[in-house]
Amino acid sequence: MRSLLYPLLAGLLAGCVSPTVRAPVGDLSQRPARNPEYHDVRQGDTLYSVAFLYGYEVGQLAAWNGLSPPYTIYKGQHLRLKPPPVSRVVRSRPKPKPHLAKVHPSQPKPQIFAPSRPKTAAGRSATAVRPTAPVMRPTPRPQPQTPADGPITWAWPVRGPLLQRFNANGEGKKGIDIGGKSGESVRAAAPGKVVYSGSGLAGYGRLIIIKHNKEFLSAYAYNRKLLATEGQWVTQDQVIAQMGSSGTDRVQLHFEIRRQGRPVDPLRYLPGRP
Repeated sequence: MRSLLYPLLAGLLAGCVSPTVRAPVGDLSQRPARNPEYHDVRQGDTLYSVAFLYGYEVGQLAAWNGLSPPYTIYKGQHLRLKPPPVSRVVRSRPKPKPHLAKVHPSQPKPQIFAPSRPKTAAGRSATAVRPTAPVMRPTPRPQPQTPADGPITWAWPVRGPLLQRFNANGEGKKGIDIGGKSGESVRAAAPGKVVYSGSGLAGYGRLIIIKHNKEFLSAYAYNRKLLATEGQWVTQDQVIAQMGSSGTDRVQLHFEIRRQGRPVDPLRYLPGRP
């Protein structure tokens, strides 16, 4: 009897104990960073700076939040950072056309009599309106236009040594770092409009962002002093800031080029070093 019980108990115990299964270990460094669903606008934010911070194209944020140019936002505003949920469209049935009664050709058409206007003593209509003099408005000054959405001829913003190259797989900011002296002139790499000038983005110090066309932005960080203001149109090689060390531990310029909101290697666009 015991010889039959021992194999039976061993089989039951083996069935109750399951083998250990380890969860697969993923490489967290390769996973894309998840942006929050909303951004609360702070003092000094612009739609361009928010788009730059989260790596979006400004047109995306504008469409998701129902904004139109000039993309005005206000402190405390709840900006959506993801597309809104698609609402279900309910098709309504077409309304029936009203029934029109047919008129027999033999029936006379109704006549409409307009009331006559009262006459003044001079025989003129009392409702005559005296013509007004045209309003003279000042002619608006022509505003400079953004470059065409084609190839841009880029120039180096400063002429210092290259300290850090672009690393698409690295952490942190995506751009290049260029050395130089404190107070050295920082120049616009291409013509465009300054869409941000301030120090509201953590880690960038005093920052300037220039919009060149619908595709490209350029960013200039760590400045000591900002000379270009938001809304200002600048030409290529125009001085926009002074080099410094705000937001970093040494004097340098952090320079980025973004295409449709995404960082790209500036060395692919800048000319060769002399």
